[in-house]
Amino acid sequence: METKEIKKNLDEFSNILVDLKNKLDIDTKVERINELDLLTSSVDFWSSSNTKEILEEQKQLRSIVNKYNDVFDCVVLAIEMCELDLTEDDMNDLIHSVEEIDTKLNDLKLITFLNGEFDSSNAYIEIHSGAGGTESNDWANMLYRMYIRYFDKNDYKYEIISKSEGEEVGLKGITLLVKGYYPFGYLKGETGVHRLVRISPFDSNSRRHTSFASVLVTPQIDKKAEIEIKESDLKIDVYHSSGAGGQSVNTTDSAVRITHIPTGIVVSCQVERSQLQNKARCMEMLKSRLYLLQLQEFNDKLKSLKGDVMDVNFGSAIRSYVMCPYTLVKDTRTNYETSNVDKVLDGDIQCFLDEYLKI
Repeated sequence: METKEIKKNLDEFSNILVDLKNKLDIDTKVERINELDLLTSSVDFWSSSNTKEILEEQKQLRSIVNKYNDVFDCVVLAIEMCELDLTEDDMNDLIHSVEEIDTKLNDLKLITFLNGEFDSSNAYIEIHSGAGGTESNDWANMLYRMYIRYFDKNDYKYEIISKSEGEEVGLKGITLLVKGYYPFGYLKGETGVHRLVRISPFDSNSRRHTSFASVLVTPQIDKKAEIEIKESDLKIDVYHSSGAGGQSVNTTDSAVRITHIPTGIVVSCQVERSQLQNKARCMEMLKSRLYLLQLQEFNDKLKSLKGDVMDVNFGSAIRSYVMCPYTLVKDTRTNYETSNVDKVLDGDIQCFLDEYLKI
């Protein structure tokens, strides 16, 4: 790469940065950060009721601005280097810097796709096994492991809201609440049916099996959203919370499952120690789901999700994980694929999330 070509690339990078500054509204974000800095430095800040929300907003805004400033500084430094008499080693360093800038710009461009109303919201992730008993329950558990590995690697916090274990192994269903950097924005594309093809560890004849599990991702809606829920529209069931045994066993009917009869939406929670707390969590999740239904932009989406997610069988998968007779993970919507199945199941799913954002 010659100096002339490098300068041309840097000029292009500078133009892209100007465009990204407008799209990301960097100036407004900086102003908001300054406002939040003043707010967090006030004497009574830590006693306020919305401390966590403010700190999370501050963290997210600062992350975006810092990423932009980092790329900007790298471009300025590279332009300045071009004006110097460079040795061969200096030129190699400059070429490496240009390649790094290109990568960072692509990452910054992805943020512009996170502009949905709820993209910055916390996310509920529901995983349910399809038909097939042990095989599908084990697959649902593998997906659960894949996601928590991804969360751990990317500094997301999560908690189990409800969990239903399989009779022998795995999971029938589990619901997680995920918090961090644009959880719903990045994870919304995971909604749909996930298909696994492998030699079954539960088959004494070592035959190949196909298993299905569904994933549904919804945002945690602000509690201030006004949603009218009639008591007569609810079917409320209570049951024993499952636990690890010993002192962890809750011997009372504290777990709660709520069915919203008009829409068929079912939510459940068993993470809290009291029935009232679990019911409150359920109502919060139900409110989120119903709020989405009220928004016209989500109506078609939710209807299609209901069809896709409930139809857990052949031909309905958004992503296939093939472990035999060859290894391949392929997303049917973006056509992005990789042969490293083990790496994906170990939580390396960022490329799939990024590709979906570009659609």
